Amino acid sequence: MKRNISITHLSQTPMEKQKVELVERKCIGHPDSIADGVAEAISRALCREYMEECDGAVLHHNTDQGEVVAGESLPQFGGGKIIKPIYFLLTGRATRQFGNKVFATDAIAIEAARAYLSETIPTFNMDTDVIVDCRMGTGSTDLRDVFHTKKGHTAVPRANDTSFGVGHAPFSQVEQIILGLDEYISKEFRPKNPMVGYDLKLMGLRDINTITITVASAMVDRYCSGIDEYVEMKEKMVESFTQVARQYTDRKVKVEINTADIIRKKATSVFLTVNGTSAEMGDDGSVGRGNRCNGLITPNRPMSMEATSGKNPINHIGKIYNLLSTEIAKEACQKVDGIEEMYVRLLSQIGHPIDYPHIASVQCITKRGYNFKDFAPEVEEIVNKRLENITDITRLVIDGKLKTF
Repeated sequence: MKRNISITHLSQTPMEKQKVELVERKCIGHPDSIADGVAEAISRALCREYMEECDGAVLHHNTDQGEVVAGESLPQFGGGKIIKPIYFLLTGRATRQFGNKVFATDAIAIEAARAYLSETIPTFNMDTDVIVDCRMGTGSTDLRDVFHTKKGHTAVPRANDTSFGVGHAPFSQVEQIILGLDEYISKEFRPKNPMVGYDLKLMGLRDINTITITVASAMVDRYCSGIDEYVEMKEKMVESFTQVARQYTDRKVKVEINTADIIRKKATSVFLTVNGTSAEMGDDGSVGRGNRCNGLITPNRPMSMEATSGKNPINHIGKIYNLLSTEIAKEACQKVDGIEEMYVRLLSQIGHPIDYPHIASVQCITKRGYNFKDFAPEVEEIVNKRLENITDITRLVIDGKLKTF
């Protein structure tokens, strides 16, 4: 059966030639990203348990409804204290029984959540700074029926929803800067400068040929002796982050850190925290409210509102099609000459095989000197092959090799 694949030319000003571009990333310690990370960690843990107990099969679950309820803290230079722990509410659905097998889904979820939090934000005192509460239910019967295939049946899973996924490529200079900064901070800068917390928000603005990166960064109080050291760290961040950004662009770059700070002799207000996240001092978080599956929030690009993290990686379109759309766009732009930009949209119909979307819509902005019709068949071949091997997405997600936020 032939897939419904539409490859069309898009008459639109490419992103790099548009006057204004906005790009945002909520880094790993932001309350929304914490919620995403916990949800995804629980899903992977459930997948591993189901596969081990059910001969490699993954049972129905969705853990994409978690909430982070902020605590209260009293940060101070040299080290403050937590006065009310952060509350993590784990909700969603999971299969608790399959045949004669019973699964301790709540215990699995709590263990996975606590392990993720301990690894991601090592400044947490896991005994006093966080409370993890699980209130997961079981899935609806009709969705479980769609999820499962008959015994011995090797067909590709059927979609559990009528929904769509969106992806684009290549990433613009601002998008690359934001992702590059996040990687640099987590792998190089923070290990050498533990004062810099885990909760950062990176906001990029390109106004014609000037790129301004506004950084909101929580600082860890135990590693900061006073306001002078705090100011010195901000200056160091500006210098280092500017150098990283310039690796991706020849445009003018400005970096500004914690622009809400008030530093005066009689009144000082700075972004100081006990553990390096605003979740300890009034900021709540929800799954799906932050980064899209490509790690960015991009209002200049088409986006899906689906929460990718925590959804099951077997047949939940909100996860699979968003990830797959992005992978298709990346591969096509890398392999096919003549594409300046590509946008991919995949739409499902509930109950239909996920490798045969209702439509796979691909829009291409063509580079000058290229004829769109010449490379359209090559793009269609890439889409077809990716859909034929759609279950590769599942394996990569379960193994933690494909990021969802």
